[in-house]
Amino acid sequence: MSKAFDATARGLRTFVSDVADGFFEITHNGFALVGLAIVFAALALVARPDLRKTGEEQLMGWLQSRKPAPEATDLEPTAIERTTAASPDDLPKQQAAVAYWLSKKYRVAAEPLSVLVAEAYQIGKRTKIDPTLILAIMAIESSFNPFAQSHVGAQGLMQVMTRVHGDKYESAGGTLTAFDPVTNMRVGVKVLQECIARAGSLEGGLRYYVGAANLDDDGGYAAKVLAEHERLRQVAGGRPPSTMVVPPPTTARAQPIPVVAPAKPAGEEPANGSEPAKVALLSAVS
Repeated sequence: MSKAFDATARGLRTFVSDVADGFFEITHNGFALVGLAIVFAALALVARPDLRKTGEEQLMGWLQSRKPAPEATDLEPTAIERTTAASPDDLPKQQAAVAYWLSKKYRVAAEPLSVLVAEAYQIGKRTKIDPTLILAIMAIESSFNPFAQSHVGAQGLMQVMTRVHGDKYESAGGTLTAFDPVTNMRVGVKVLQECIARAGSLEGGLRYYVGAANLDDDGGYAAKVLAEHERLRQVAGGRPPSTMVVPPPTTARAQPIPVVAPAKPAGEEPANGSEPAKVALLSAVS
């Protein structure tokens, strides 16, 4: 009985040993084949760049398909295209100094101000109007709030009377663009050009701009603008601005003040003996 048991045990051990040796042999040969396949594949990819590129594209496509779906969000990846902002460090030194100074004084972020400053300089170059004057008007009119609106309808950065100058917004898409900072600035400068041309001087043009051309007093508007203009010129020139105190701008605006239209040529009398026609240009901060 004992001999039979020992014979059975030896048989089992022999069987297990043979199976193990066979598995090792198969595994060893299999790994060798895999290694050879990898070597041949690498050589083929080195010799055929087109195959390598195709393989990479297929692999990337497979990996992309295995990626989990992105988390749902209400943000848009193209929102940056609508953003009116830029780094002030990308501006020329002179413009950057103006942007930082205005940002500190009016508590407005320097990034959106950088776009406005750069645009003011570009418009100024085209129109021959000092860009610091354009920025000074925006400062006094709205404190750089592009959504400002007075109770009489003056809107945007330069507080243009949209109902009076609506035609100037047509090429931009309509009067709603009055709240686009850059568009409002461009229209405001057009109005300013007309006012200066009509008055024949900068100070007179500012009086037209505020709607006080036919009054003895413009409420100090021209003085405020010119004082801020001078400070900005000093900042742009690398000098500390003067300490002249000017009352801060408010959101309240006066009613539009009629201004007399340009005088008619000598000898030409108004029809029916009436008074000269009057138009309201803009109303500004008082």
